[in-house]
Formats: sequence, C-alpha cells, structure tokens
Amino acid sequence: MSAPRRGLAIGCGGTLGFAWTAVLLGAVEEALGWDPRTADALIGTSAGSELVAALGAGRSPADLLAALDGSPHADPVLSAHVDRAPGPVPPRPALGFPGLGLVRTGLRTRRPYTAAAGLLPLGRGDASWLRAYGDALAAPHGWTAHQRTRIVASDTGTGERVAFGSPGAPRAELGEAIAASWGIPGWFPAVEIAGRRYLDGGSVSSVSADLLLPLELDEVVVLAPMTSRGGARARGLSRVERILRAQMTRGLDREVARLEAAGTRVIRIEPAAADLAAMGANFMRARRRAVTLATARRTAADTVAEALGHGERQGTRARPN
Repeated sequence: MSAPRRGLAIGCGGTLGFAWTAVLLGAVEEALGWDPRTADALIGTSAGSELVAALGAGRSPADLLAALDGSPHADPVLSAHVDRAPGPVPPRPALGFPGLGLVRTGLRTRRPYTAAAGLLPLGRGDASWLRAYGDALAAPHGWTAHQRTRIVASDTGTGERVAFGSPGAPRAELGEAIAASWGIPGWFPAVEIAGRRYLDGGSVSSVSADLLLPLELDEVVVLAPMTSRGGARARGLSRVERILRAQMTRGLDREVARLEAAGTRVIRIEPAAADLAAMGANFMRARRRAVTLATARRTAADTVAEALGHGERQGTRARPN
C-alpha cells in the first residue's frame, strides 16, 4: 500500500479555536507519524486560515505552540501574531450591510446563521494585524511556499465560497486572503480582492472540507473547533453558542458525508467536553487561552485516538498506486 494522499482542513474558531487547534495538530502529528506541513492540500477558514498559512509557510505545530506559550525562542512572526488579538467584543459598527448576498445563500441552503450574518452591519475592526501576518509569512510570489494552501472566504454579493489559492480563484496576496477569511460580519469590514468583496468564510461553512473533493484524496484530517458530532450540552450563556455550534455541525456532517461517499476517509477531530468548558461561550476571549491550551494538552491524545478509530470504521483505506 502506498502512503495515503492526505489533506488537512481546519475550521473557524476565533482566538481560542486557534489555540486548541495548535495543540491538536501536534497530537495528530504524533499519532499518525505525519508532518502536517506535507499535506497534499491545506485548506483553512477564518482562524483556520491563520493556521494553514503558517503550515504552508513551513512552520510546524511545535513552532505554533512555542509562540502561544510565549517562549523566548519562538518564531518571531508567530510570536508577534499571537500577541495581538481582536479582543472579546467588536467595536461599534458603522452604517451599512455589506453581506446581503449571504442572506440569499442562507435562505437557499437553509443555514439560518448564514442568513443572520448577512444582516449584520458594517464592521469597523482593524484587520491590519492579519494582513501583516500573511505578508510576513508569504513567499516572494505572494503566497505560501506550499502550492496547495487554500484560504476560504465568502463573496458578499453572491454568498458563494471562494478558496483563494485554488485553480480558478481570483489571485490574492496571502495577507489579504487571511483578512478576508477572518472578516467576521459585524466585526471586520469586507475585503476587496480583484473587484469583489469578501467576508468570513465561516459565515457559510465552518470548515469547507468539501472543497477538497476535486483532488480525490485518500484521507482528509478535519480539525473543527466550532462543531461537535452528536451535540454538546451546555448551561448559561454557553447555550447560545451551542445553537450556532449545532448549525455548523450539521453543515460539516453534510461535507463529511460527501467526502466519504467519494471514497475519502475522514478523520474528524472536534473539542471534547472539557475543552468546551475551558473555552467558554466566547471564543474570542484571549484571557482564557492559557486554560484552553492546558486543557487541550490533557485531552488531545484521547480525542485524536477516538477520531482515528471512528475514521477507520467509517472511511476507506488508502488506494495503492
């Protein structure tokens, strides 16, 4: 049997989802004996776009964790990036509704959160830290050295997903693609690329793993901070977060079903109950990053082992050359 052609898809999750995913990437690397930087394709949405950009630019899971831990020997680009966070609440928005195309998409696809995102006003957050991060990671040609790094954003006019870096997508610089993918409606302004305007890819799909279908991969590793297969109980304010989580989970269920129907094994990794408790209801609250990292380090091995077992039962084995 040849080595499987394996892709990596990382979903949205804000400041804390970024931290959780960095830990889980290390656990995946250890469990599979596989360097995620060597994935046949990398696709990321919102916080996931930051992570696949780093991997595509040659940074390892260990590099990401060193930066998150505040190591003095950490990669300076990663350290500068994780030291900046947008804060737990958005600035006061401006007049205007830049995402109205998302309303039509949400109604057509029966995704209430997508329709609601399209009704949010113009965000006034400063995305310069995302652009600076992408610019610092980019190779001289403006993208990552990994040629199959893809970053997902939503077209504000049509509500369609666009995977920058993929064939047929508008050409984008890495920094502007990350800013577009992270453009949370009501929080950040839309980003104009090649004459079109884009907002957070997570407004339409938390992961967009199905955009890897044309590559006919043997396996796809999915890291999804904002979904929970089988549901997740909550109390208090976390119940509000669970409403969004349930909708995003149904979307990922459909994407996984499509991949599996095409013969692709899916290794689906999501936060354990302890991880969700550590992160709380607001995934943008950076002061909970330390407890999120500590909890993920305790749960990661079991979470990955469970996902590998489930993927073996549900998926198919790699095909020989």
